Amino acid sequence: QVQLVESGGGLVQAGGSLRLSCAASGNTFRLSTMGWYRQAPGNERELVATISSSGSANYADSVKGRFTISRDNAKNTVYLQMNSLKSEDTAVYHCNAVGLSSDYLKRPIQYWGKGTLVTVSS
Repeated sequence: QVQLVESGGGLVQAGGSLRLSCAASGNTFRLSTMGWYRQAPGNERELVATISSSGSANYADSVKGRFTISRDNAKNTVYLQMNSLKSEDTAVYHCNAVGLSSDYLKRPIQYWGKGTLVTVSS
């Protein structure tokens, strides 16, 4: 129904920058909030940032001032610009999107990408 494909991960030095992209395909007309989550080995998956269909963004305290989430609705793509990267940012970053069911309940449905690895060296 909806597929999410992330790209842009890689190896960067501490203090560097990286931009992640997540392209959505399928029934994207029902997508609302999109966001990024990350998980490092041995750690719990944590919310990094979300952005509503209208552009309202929220960030985890750990990335405020360093990361910027944006989206291009025409391209069905959400981005995560990561600046001033720290070793603590090393993780697999997963794209997430919320859609609504087509029935009358309009219940939220979660979609997930397979993830892209970000490694920050120090």
